[in-house]
Amino acid sequence: SIFFPIFIILTRLHLIYPDISAGDSATNSSFGNMALCLGQVFSKDKTFRPRKRFEPGTQRFELYKRAQASLKSGLDLRKVVQLPEGENINDWIAVHVVDFFNRINLIYGTVSEFCSERTCPVMSGGPRYEYRWQDGDHYKKPTKLPALQYMNLLMDWIESLINNENIFPTRVGVPFPKNFQQVCKKILSRLFRVFVHVYIHHFDSICNMGAEAHVNTCYKHYYYFISEFSLIEHSELEPLRPMTERICN
Repeated sequence: SIFFPIFIILTRLHLIYPDISAGDSATNSSFGNMALCLGQVFSKDKTFRPRKRFEPGTQRFELYKRAQASLKSGLDLRKVVQLPEGENINDWIAVHVVDFFNRINLIYGTVSEFCSERTCPVMSGGPRYEYRWQDGDHYKKPTKLPALQYMNLLMDWIESLINNENIFPTRVGVPFPKNFQQVCKKILSRLFRVFVHVYIHHFDSICNMGAEAHVNTCYKHYYYFISEFSLIEHSELEPLRPMTERICN
């Protein structure tokens, strides 16, 4: 499994969006309270190590550091996602796709022990939305799978793409492929399904861990980013529309 042990996940959750401010004092208080609680219960020397890292000294690493600094500065998330002046949009999208992959993988890891073939025999978002897996390789037709199996296949699939130099080039001077943004749209669309499943089927578990403020902030960050660059069709977002209108608008 590519998901991280629960004690490591909980130890590091409060570092996902430290001291983020979006004009909500109650949310800021939740961040502080959870950080204090986790600091008391878990050792701080346990670190979350992302599956994909940026090479120090590269332009993408510098963009990543800039994005993280903006997150920690307390800027409005709507401004944080905007393309910095003079930067390449594909580099900016690449940085965020990898970052969201790491963050959303971590979020699902917090509930994966509650997401079994018995509790979630189908990858779905309530009774109205069902997601079937198709990769053109082992699953040539849309196939109904348990949510946990779907998630493992999804994360493996995304990881294979972001580690593919022909799609996410890391060498200086190597251009992005012409279909790069289309690939990223597909990745982000499928990552949205993780939010759908977590919010609809496992949000009680998130709340019981005291992590709801962090999951909500991650979702808002993701939503503002995809909206800023029109990276997902509006119809794809329908399963979480009422919640999105409540926390993002």
